[in-house]
Order: sequence, then C-alpha cells, then structure tokens
Amino acid sequence: MTDCFALLGEPRRPWLEADALKEKFLALSAGAHPDRFHNAPPAEKEAASRRCADLNAAFTRLREPKDRLAHLLELELGRRPADVQAVPGDATELFFQVGQLCRETDRFLGDCTQATSPLLKVQLFKRGAELAARVSQLLRTLQQRQDALDAELKSLNAAWVVAPPVGSHERAAQLPLGRVEEIYRALSFTTRWRAQLQERFVQLAL
Repeated sequence: MTDCFALLGEPRRPWLEADALKEKFLALSAGAHPDRFHNAPPAEKEAASRRCADLNAAFTRLREPKDRLAHLLELELGRRPADVQAVPGDATELFFQVGQLCRETDRFLGDCTQATSPLLKVQLFKRGAELAARVSQLLRTLQQRQDALDAELKSLNAAWVVAPPVGSHERAAQLPLGRVEEIYRALSFTTRWRAQLQERFVQLAL
C-alpha cells in the first residue's frame, strides 16, 4: 500500500495545512514533471511519468479531509473504514432538513420548466429567491459543522506527535483511531449534503 503521507514528505496526521501541502506537492511535481525528461531514455521518461501520476494521486487523496482520514485509518489499522450506513445521531435533524429542502427545490425546478405565463414566472422568481436563501443558510450551517470537525482534527494531531513509531505494536492502542473514524463518517455525510445543496443552489441561480 502506498503511503501518501510519506510520498509527499508529510508526517501522518489527521489534519494537514492545505497551503503547505500544496506547496510541497508543487515542488515535488516540478522535479518529476515529464517535460524535464524530454531527452532522457525511455525508462527514465516512464519512471518520471509514473512518479508524477503517483504524486498527483497522493495530493488528491490528502487534500480532502474525508479521503485523508480514510487513508490514515487504512495505514494505521491495515484496513479501510467500513462503508458509512447510519447517520450520526447528532446529525439526524440536519439529514431531514437537507432531504426536505432538496425535494422542495427539485419540485420547484420542475415547476419552472412548465411555467409559461408572465404572472406565474414572477411568482416563481420570488419563490426561487426564498429557496435560494434557505439553501444558502443550510450551507452555512453545514460549513460551521465542518469547521468544528476541522478544529477537532487539528487538536488530534498532538496524539500522533507523541505516538510510538510506525510499526510498533503499541501504536494503534495509543492513537484516538476510534474518534478519527467517527469524524470520517461525519465528514462523509457533511461532504455529500454540501454537494447536494451546492448543486441545487447553482440551479436556482440559473
């Protein structure tokens, strides 16, 4: 299994600073870019191309908190976290709000495609503005939830600083991997709900 943290020269951590990660990725990619090996033998060209692809894949995986946590758990536990099934208890109300608002927006967008009279279009415009405001508010709520999870991930980095070295039998027992998996599951839902709402917000703006 490729260790994306090691490939990018990053220590294993639940939280990584996005700007620092990107800067390191760009520096490593510049040195491995195939254009630098234009006149090199075929084997060197192929190796450079493969390394560039590996760096891209590692960066893509580590820059998204949810994907980073899945990879971290896979490295520390030797397995990927199980597929998310149930909505976390503290997110049940959000789950219903997102579902209801998405269904309401979809019905509205369907009505828009059938509207022909100018009066009805004016009424739909007002309704669309109200829906957009509600979608925007719920997106802010989800962002606040994401910010809180990010802050907790930053605080969990301390456990990795003092943890036994990689390969130690005591390492997994001294890391808060259970909580990391809970945050991974919470982020899975938050990321999905934000994408669903953002898609509808764009449609409302058209």
